[in-house]
Order: sequence, then C-alpha cells, then structure tokens
Amino acid sequence: MDCRQRKSRQAIFRAFAELLKKENYSKITVQQIIDLADVGRTIFYTHFETKDALLESFCAEIFEHVFSEGLDKEKTHDFSGEHDMKARVTHILYHLREHIDYLPGILSGDSDEIFMGCFKERLSGLFAKSFRESEPVSYDYVLNHMMNDFAETIRWWAGHSRYSPEEISAFSLRLHRD
Repeated sequence: MDCRQRKSRQAIFRAFAELLKKENYSKITVQQIIDLADVGRTIFYTHFETKDALLESFCAEIFEHVFSEGLDKEKTHDFSGEHDMKARVTHILYHLREHIDYLPGILSGDSDEIFMGCFKERLSGLFAKSFRESEPVSYDYVLNHMMNDFAETIRWWAGHSRYSPEEISAFSLRLHRD
C-alpha cells in the first residue's frame, strides 16, 4: 500500500471512529463515513467492499497490537517484564479503554456479532494457552466459557467504564480461579 492509500485508509478509520462515538453502527452510512473522511466513494470501495468489511478491518487493526505476543512498555502501562495471564488481560483492557468512547456504538445491533466474533477468535488463542490439562471439565467447554465470560465483561465495562483495567482484570480472573 502506498502512502496515499494508507492516508485514505486511516482517514476512513478516523471518520468511522468519530461517527461511532455519536451513533450506533447500524445508523451510520457509508456516505457519512466518506463525507467525514473527505474521500470519494471509489476510494472507500477500493479499501472495503462493505461497511461490515470496514468494521472487520477496524477490529483487526485494534486487535493486532492488543493481542500481540510481546508486551512492551507503553505510555499508559508497562507489562514488559510480566508474562502471566493477569498482565496479558490487563494489557488488553488498557487498549480497549482507549476505544471505550465508541465501543458502545459497535456493541449494538448487527455490528456486535462482527466485533465479538473477531474478539472471541483472538481470546480463544490467548485463553487456550492458560488452560490446565488437569481441569476436571472439557477443554472446549472451559475455553468457550472463558471467552464468552470475558467478552461479556467487555460489553458490561463499556457501560461502566469507571472501573480501571486492573479492577476489571481482577474481577474477571478471580471468577476463573475459583
């Protein structure tokens, strides 16, 4: 992708994020996105076949760093020396908090299925690493339960964002420890 294409794509992502702060996904039109991004319809459709494809790419971009293997020192947090599940979950929560302004817009209607599908797919890989073979319950069941529980925690947190990432992490992991 050349520089112009990257700039157009980023403008579309920024416009989409701004619109999600004000409206639910289902009410946002491609026309609103291209008007705010100041790009042509052809440019939009060069990058994304549909608004749903935009959402999938938007989620992939958010999750690319959030679920990366290495935990680096960042402006808001530093888990670079930690490798446990608590550090990984809290790292995820810090990054989702950066997007908390528009998460409610995504977690409504038909966009919820797309976002949660992408999110759960990534969670599956993360939680699969923490599963203990000695569990007295089926691997598939425990993994499914952990993914769904954490995904629903994120949905709840989007409406109760007064809790810190550390608090949400502690809430969630406490339930899975017992």
